[in-house]
Amino acid sequence: MQSIDPLNLTERENYKLLIGSIIPRPIAFVTTLSHEAVLNGAPFSYFNIVSSDPPLISLSIQRFGGKAKDTARNMKTRGEFVVHIVDEDNVHQVNMTAAKLPPDQSEVQLAGLTPVDSVKVTVPGIAEAKIRMECVVEHALEFGGHGKNGCDFIIGRVVQFHIQDHIYENGRIDPVGLKAVSRLAGHHYAKIGDIFEIERPE
Repeated sequence: MQSIDPLNLTERENYKLLIGSIIPRPIAFVTTLSHEAVLNGAPFSYFNIVSSDPPLISLSIQRFGGKAKDTARNMKTRGEFVVHIVDEDNVHQVNMTAAKLPPDQSEVQLAGLTPVDSVKVTVPGIAEAKIRMECVVEHALEFGGHGKNGCDFIIGRVVQFHIQDHIYENGRIDPVGLKAVSRLAGHHYAKIGDIFEIERPE
């Protein structure tokens, strides 16, 4: 077995070990509004649940050259955003939004996604997602610095869920109907695959 000290590796080498090890990762497609009201959209796989009471989710948004990405900057400026679950039906359009565009151009428009009004936040969502969550920023933390790129770590509170009828029944979401995809390393993604049950011990 290899034993590797991350202090002896470059950022890219550490990145490859992390994204190759911590799999599968759920993918959040996040929409935000810029100060000029441009609808920004970007996918992030450093994403997960923080708490169910209150309902909190987390996003880690890597910086480059020490500068915050448009998504993180918009979140902190407006204090709100919408998270969508990426699935087999929208993953190709979402992948298009990973293109590096200037702040005055909309990735949502580039990918041909359909904006829809939100209920409790001013940021629109997209119609192509089976699940979307309207969120407000609960905490915004900055990590790194001192010669490192660092990241913006955002904890958002979900203030409204939107779930398509055909995957929702009795308060539960059908994972087969959702068809969520996950991020692996490189250009690889994964589907849900086989589902099995294991009962927890009492």
